[in-house]
Amino acid sequence: MLPETIRRVDEIVATTQATGRVPSLVAAVVRAGELVHFTGAGELPAPDPDTQYRIGSISKTLTAALILRLRDEDRLSLDDPLDRYLPGTPVGAATIRQLLGHVSGLRREPAGDWWERAPGMDLDHLLSELRPGDTGRYHYSNLAYGLLGAVAERITGEPWWAQLGKRLLEPLDLCRTTYHPAEPFARGYVVHPWHGTLREEPRHDAGAMAPAGQLWSTAADLVKWAAFLADPHPSILAPPTVAQMCVPVAIADPESWTAGHGLGLKLWRRGERVYVGHTGSMPGYLAVLVVHRASGTAVVAYANGYSLAGATIGGLGLDLLDTVVAAEPVPVPTWRPGAGPPSDVEPLTGRWWWMGREHEAAWDAGTRELLVYPVGDQHEVWRFTPEGPDRWRCHSGMNHGEALTVRRSRTGAVTALDIATFVFTRDPWTT
Repeated sequence: MLPETIRRVDEIVATTQATGRVPSLVAAVVRAGELVHFTGAGELPAPDPDTQYRIGSISKTLTAALILRLRDEDRLSLDDPLDRYLPGTPVGAATIRQLLGHVSGLRREPAGDWWERAPGMDLDHLLSELRPGDTGRYHYSNLAYGLLGAVAERITGEPWWAQLGKRLLEPLDLCRTTYHPAEPFARGYVVHPWHGTLREEPRHDAGAMAPAGQLWSTAADLVKWAAFLADPHPSILAPPTVAQMCVPVAIADPESWTAGHGLGLKLWRRGERVYVGHTGSMPGYLAVLVVHRASGTAVVAYANGYSLAGATIGGLGLDLLDTVVAAEPVPVPTWRPGAGPPSDVEPLTGRWWWMGREHEAAWDAGTRELLVYPVGDQHEVWRFTPEGPDRWRCHSGMNHGEALTVRRSRTGAVTALDIATFVFTRDPWTT
């Protein structure tokens, strides 16, 4: 990063630690998959990218990814009711999709003592305390994610934590992301508001609620997860699946539309930019992960206090990411000549017309996709991959999921491109 950007990031972190009155505050910036800057303030403990903090509800992003991977493996459907996997509960009509997006109507916390600061209950106890919810209404629910972890266990016969390790943590080399803390780790505190003394908080096993907030990680580890959310590897989770996680299920503030929820990810709008990620808190800890997928830039931050005086951990993450994205232009990739299109694709390229609007079809040799877009507007690009003879499938923009069918004359010449019944021809007057 530019020296001025580094100076500004360091200043924000130092100021927030001082005014927020937390024992330590650390932050890391990732760009193009690489950790490019780490900074911190405070001495309990001294800043180190390999020190663990508790990540709280950022655990939910991994639980959601696990559920979606099971969906991609045809082990479940997002529209399956909970009753299919946990029969006999009074909330069995809620679907997996609703649980992921916090629109199941379930209460925020399980019944009994506050689960974050008490020894964890087992699944039978958790299920016995369930009460009917108002399905379809947005209401953030930790309880929903405890149930999602139980669904994953019922489907596979393996504990949630074992599945998470095998399917996500090990392939991503998140070797310092653990169920229990492993030295070196930051002790978590509540700071007395009047005289600044510290009370160390307990570190309970969350039991059946672990999928909602149990995990520990480091700055060096969590930036790998942030980088994956920006640019996922298909061997771990398909890019279209990660994109689906980022689509709004609910808007948290309907009057201003600046925050919402996808499938396991929080969504924020700052000006014209949309960020995805999550915040986290457990007694003695705060955490945030914020990703700008368009630029491949992300920020991770941790504090080992339960509150930031005059600020929020989510606001800090957004401010840091705003600072970096605004100051650091995305490198423009060098254009290089590529191979021409295959012989059967070449006749599809060039200018096409629909309802008096001119479009262009081009070949992307790198991705082997047919690109169609309005002339002069490459922001709306429809990307098509071959699906069979004279048939292509779109996976971007307004035509996502739609088919392109090549129309031919009796002699076999290409005469039109039919995209979801919209017929594009070489002549602007032909329909």
